[in-house]
Amino acid sequence: MSIISTDIEQAVRLLTDAQLVAIPTETVYGLAGNIYSEKAIHRIFSTKKRPFFNPLIVHIPTVKALEKIVTHIPEKAKLLAAAFWPGSLTLVLKKNSTVPDIITAGKDTVAVRIPNHPVTLALLAKLPFPLAAPSANPFGSISPTKAAHVEAYFKNDIQMILDGGSCANGIESTIIGFENETPILYRLGALTLEDIEAVVGKITIKNKEEESPEAPGMLARHYAPKTSTFLVHDVAAEIKKHAGKKIGVLVFKTTLNTPDIVEIILSKNGSMQEAASNLYTAMHALDAQQLDVIIAEKFPEFGLGKSMNDRLQRATFK
Repeated sequence: MSIISTDIEQAVRLLTDAQLVAIPTETVYGLAGNIYSEKAIHRIFSTKKRPFFNPLIVHIPTVKALEKIVTHIPEKAKLLAAAFWPGSLTLVLKKNSTVPDIITAGKDTVAVRIPNHPVTLALLAKLPFPLAAPSANPFGSISPTKAAHVEAYFKNDIQMILDGGSCANGIESTIIGFENETPILYRLGALTLEDIEAVVGKITIKNKEEESPEAPGMLARHYAPKTSTFLVHDVAAEIKKHAGKKIGVLVFKTTLNTPDIVEIILSKNGSMQEAASNLYTAMHALDAQQLDVIIAEKFPEFGLGKSMNDRLQRATFK
């Protein structure tokens, strides 16, 4: 029997009972639990096989709820929250002592956002606690953008997936932290660097950290298919290197018309937003086809192209 459901009240009951529920957001599906339940948070880490040094993102329903989570909000954080919440922006701020250290990997900061999805906002409004919700996938695997992706990963491990349809933005939130009140970009994501800089000015990027990451998504290998994957400018030239193999290709907008190749075009009209929305779904589809290799075309290095290249570079890191 499927564990996919649209019953918000059932999700409330399960989460209140320290169970995990996969929830939809505009970015990807999250594996959610009560941040104040040690049992629930341990379940998130064990279900995902996620290392404890990698912090979780806390999801709240309103800006007012931030008061119970953080102790200080820099002025530029207020500007960003006003511009982009609810939405695909995560802020890393000084945490309130009531936020358990397991959520923050022992750091004195916590990652927090207001998701822009009506189903999860309705769920959060019914709960007396915020939700920790990393992506609902085994650690390092392709993030899920449909309820069916989550079910394929965890159907024997969790009791419910709250169905909210396909995720509109399709890649994770952009994460901004603050060092001496100055905004720092820790993870490229569904909100572009250009959009953020239009609000707060030039931003430093610091999005790679293996030992003690400030935020999720900073590890070199992440978001990865099981199939060997290559990110290249020239897909046709890369195909020639793998003669005789079963090949899948992921291209932005232009078909290669290559026989015997499994090809997915992310946006025939060249829309970066559409390509981002389709990226993980396409990666899931190719990874399910028992290919020898997946060859992905590098995107133009601006806007969402920069964020998608970041995901594909981490997916291909050996």
